[in-house]
Amino acid sequence: MSSKEEILKKYRANVRERFDMPDLSDIKAVTYPDPLQQFINMTKNVGGNAIVVEPGRDVNDIIRGMFPDAKEIASNLPEITIATRNPDTVGQASDLNGTDVGVVRGCFGVAENACVWIPQQMKEKAVCFISENLVILLPKSEIVNNMHEAYRRLSNDTESTGKTEATELFGAYGYGTFISGPSKTADIAQVLVMGAQAARTATVLLI
Repeated sequence: MSSKEEILKKYRANVRERFDMPDLSDIKAVTYPDPLQQFINMTKNVGGNAIVVEPGRDVNDIIRGMFPDAKEIASNLPEITIATRNPDTVGQASDLNGTDVGVVRGCFGVAENACVWIPQQMKEKAVCFISENLVILLPKSEIVNNMHEAYRRLSNDTESTGKTEATELFGAYGYGTFISGPSKTADIAQVLVMGAQAARTATVLLI
């Protein structure tokens, strides 16, 4: 038995009163008349940027226009032809150090807090966190209202979402993460610092 299991065993042995889990079925989660616009607004509120890509426009041109001085662009997406590094073919995660721009694909966004669910569709998921600037490609039709809807989708609720493949939501590596805007912290002197642990900027390109 591990030390963690030993500690939890002691806690459980000393629980004197137990309570049933609350009924969550009738919670009225927030919804929006225009989830896409709410997502765009919230992305800006959390320090990021959201751009609706016009049909026919090349995302490579958009990315290059946003980061003209970027020397190292990492992506395994076939449409990103300006990539200089591929997180599928590097030897180890540390080989992505020094990446100016990382480009990944999101599965769906959440209007209430600008979270984007990003399944691990690359060998080295470090590209999501080690890049100085993160660009997320996201279908603009894939925006849910709130985290209740998001977690129902992640639980593979086929009746409510129509999604049937778990690999679509967690990638071939069985991992995914929510990202909302750039990395940030305000736990030191209550000063908001962008890029404290991960990307300094985050841009969602809504396709």
